[in-house]
Amino acid sequence: MAEAEGVKSVARVFDLLELIADAGGDVTLSELSTMAELPLPTIHRLLRTLVSLGYARQLANRRYALGPRLVRLGEVANRQFGQLARPQLKGLVERLGETANLATLDGDRVIYVSQAPSPHAMRMFTEVGRRSYLHSTGVGKAILAELDDEQVREIVGRTGLPAETEHSITTLEALLADLAEIRARGYAIDDGEQEIGVRCYAMAVPGAPVPTAVSVSGPIARVDEDFAARAIPVLREAVREIGALAAAA
Repeated sequence: MAEAEGVKSVARVFDLLELIADAGGDVTLSELSTMAELPLPTIHRLLRTLVSLGYARQLANRRYALGPRLVRLGEVANRQFGQLARPQLKGLVERLGETANLATLDGDRVIYVSQAPSPHAMRMFTEVGRRSYLHSTGVGKAILAELDDEQVREIVGRTGLPAETEHSITTLEALLADLAEIRARGYAIDDGEQEIGVRCYAMAVPGAPVPTAVSVSGPIARVDEDFAARAIPVLREAVREIGALAAAA
């Protein structure tokens, strides 16, 4: 009985962390109690333990946020996931000749966790560890397309839609319309929205432990419609393989 209660407490702790993350990073005690459908004393006891260990923190306004000790865990997990996908990223470069990236959802942004660079001198220069807005990147839009429109509205409500370039999407209506197209065709396109002169094709990784996407990108002179016709089937194969590896890990 004691072991079962212990396992239940561990599950509740992880549920709370997930709920805080889903809420955008900080919540009130009562909000957590409603979302978790647990009594306030239970929530308070679990949060007190998380705060004491550094996995949660209480803000000056009495709200609770994710703690700094989670950062290291996330960084290590991202690196391991990135290493897991390296063969598929290298395979994309060998077959398509352009830079391949793996990126995951990190709060309300996307973070690049692995990359196989193009052999060309002129290529995209996004580096591993860079965090970008979701609405202006191929990988970010591929991830957003996996969410429902209400979740997208909540994220945009927190981040806004700043223009990275003159081609960036800057209205919620345009973003939702673009996401509907992505869901219909199965992949996202960043057409100079993050970096002028660069085009990117991206797909979400099915079954990934966290929302994840893979992209191939390069100068628009090389990454044209003919490139897309070659790249989409190869990209689809790569994300399927990465998803299978993640599920088996």
